[in-house]
Amino acid sequence: MSLRVLPALILLLIAVVSAEAAGLSLDAVNSAQFSTGKSKGANPTVLKAQVLLDRARFSPGVIDAAGGENFKKALTAFQDRNQVKATGRLDAPTWEKLNANVTEPVLIEYALKDADVKGPFVEKIPAKMEEMKELKSLGYTSSVELLSEKFHVDEKLLKQLNPGKQFREAGETIVVPNVEQRGERTRVSKIEVDKKRKVLRALNKDGELVAFYPASVGSTEKPAPSGNYEVRAVAENPTYTYNPEYKFRGVKSEKPFEIAGGPNNPVGAVWIEISLKSYGIHGTPDPTKVSKSYSHGCVRLTNWDARDLGKLVSKGTRVEFID
Repeated sequence: MSLRVLPALILLLIAVVSAEAAGLSLDAVNSAQFSTGKSKGANPTVLKAQVLLDRARFSPGVIDAAGGENFKKALTAFQDRNQVKATGRLDAPTWEKLNANVTEPVLIEYALKDADVKGPFVEKIPAKMEEMKELKSLGYTSSVELLSEKFHVDEKLLKQLNPGKQFREAGETIVVPNVEQRGERTRVSKIEVDKKRKVLRALNKDGELVAFYPASVGSTEKPAPSGNYEVRAVAENPTYTYNPEYKFRGVKSEKPFEIAGGPNNPVGAVWIEISLKSYGIHGTPDPTKVSKSYSHGCVRLTNWDARDLGKLVSKGTRVEFID
């Protein structure tokens, strides 16, 4: 055996052992049970709960097996909707409700398709808006980024679930969260944007909660509005037009310019226009920052949550900003 092969084999062995030690194998996560014990790092029980919340449209944001503030927000909303004491903590009654009538595993094997690995991928996304305008597309930078968004999962966790995988060839089988098929879609009659809690709630005609998403809302430069508006239109892969009147920090241009569409566009993969000039609900190229940092004044969701919401609303859906 070539000595040059040994380091690669050693790294692969370490990765496999690390994944198994963390209890993140497909079988371990699918069979995970509730436990009051605490563990550091990736947690199979938390991972299972995050996937189940996501499938029930109580979005925990990025699925990372570690929990965090967005996980607590989703748990609180789920508990309140299901008549469980709303603590924001994963407990036995909540676990029982989450797992009631579950028939599909939370982790599944997925065979990579040509569309997952062939690109075209963008070599690098510039940090500055003025430089972004030079690109013909703000697409994905890699198959890992594409797959992480497709399955709502943190890139590091995706790699941890798949030690030794290269994510390069169609037909390669990987393990992913089973989130592509969220629950049955219910038409949304009203959206509530809670500015203080940094969440978005979608309600049906009876005022019942049908979807819940963490959100970044407003900024010091461009605060989110108050009051009532309505959805005007939904656009996928929108072109972003910068208005110099916005005076965004770090943007020096005094003339309007456009940035091509794509998931790494400043407004992400979806733009939901509302009846207030220059404001909308949209995706983001950085899902890990949702509800943890401010937007440029609009309502920012993960790309997958923005896509989901875009399919639930229609022209005329009410939008209320709650102070």
